[in-house]
Amino acid sequence: MEAVKVVAVGESGGLKEFVELPYTLYRHDPYWVPPLRIAIKELLDRKKHPFYANADAEFYIARQNGRVVGRIAAIIDRAYNRFHQENAGFFGFFECVNDAAVAEALLKRARQWVEDRGAKFLRGPVSPSTNYECGLLIDGFDSSPMVMMPYNFRYYPELMDRTGLTKAKDLLAYKSHADTIEMGKIGRVADRVLARQGVTVRPIDMKNFQKEVERVWDVYGRAWEHNWGFVPMTREEFMLMGKEMKQILKPELVLMGEVGDRLVGFALALPDINFALKPARGSLLPTGLLKILYYQRLIKSVRVLALGVEKEYQNSGVGAAFYATLVRNARKLGYGDTEMSWILEDNTLMNRALEVMGAKRYKTYRIYDWN
Repeated sequence: MEAVKVVAVGESGGLKEFVELPYTLYRHDPYWVPPLRIAIKELLDRKKHPFYANADAEFYIARQNGRVVGRIAAIIDRAYNRFHQENAGFFGFFECVNDAAVAEALLKRARQWVEDRGAKFLRGPVSPSTNYECGLLIDGFDSSPMVMMPYNFRYYPELMDRTGLTKAKDLLAYKSHADTIEMGKIGRVADRVLARQGVTVRPIDMKNFQKEVERVWDVYGRAWEHNWGFVPMTREEFMLMGKEMKQILKPELVLMGEVGDRLVGFALALPDINFALKPARGSLLPTGLLKILYYQRLIKSVRVLALGVEKEYQNSGVGAAFYATLVRNARKLGYGDTEMSWILEDNTLMNRALEVMGAKRYKTYRIYDWN
């Protein structure tokens, strides 16, 4: 058998092969959700995407016996390293056949690339940071991922272990079902907490969307700055993400918490657009867009993917009240299942609050380190 060759896509002209590999690997997997190719290409565009204004990256593919058998991105996130005063390197967009030699070759190449640029260790997967899809699925393989959550084969964790990577942190996903949660009681508790703290919660004002997103960006940076793995986003990066989400969000699922005129917290849930993306198979043409528009009307699940409150409110129960309000609003809109993700494994306060609400942990994602 031919040796594994790992080459940068710039050297091989292989960006298309880099993008296409998952569509080949997962073509018979019932749970994988094909992302839109156009969205992946935009995220990988090192000249135009605002993430790369504060980061460097190299994309690699692995070849063996004339075919592409794996891919990986090596990333130096300068924004992360400045903020945490670390010399970290990252890997992301990892995909691989079930072959430990291929995985090791890819991970070694990524580690060498980041070490050549001063990194002391390799961490991932983050694609390309914790503000996007991140973590390796290690349990909960029996259902499709929700919007902006990753999915991978069951053998991926073993590939990490055999190469020598170790757990850095687990990220938890919870789900609540419409028929197993007593929203009346939980809603009353949430209302009391918000009233006691003097916090008024309202939907986002879509007529002033850009201004609202800018206010959220300001709170987001302060609210999350002590979270493990936090990466500050530039205004341009945050606004682009908001623009992309605007196409699918429901105002009742984007909550703004105010004390007077001051924004003190926010919460964001999105309809699970993955349900509509799956039939499109990654392409808008010739019929993909029509399928997305059709199935988008049939979405019955939502994911709570971001929540932040100012420091003085972080131990007040306001965060849990936001969750409860989102779940209640989702029920009113006709959605059934609600996923809350991801939650750090050691965020005891939030994990307990979700369990009290009746949510069940159903997926675990792992971030790895390679020192």
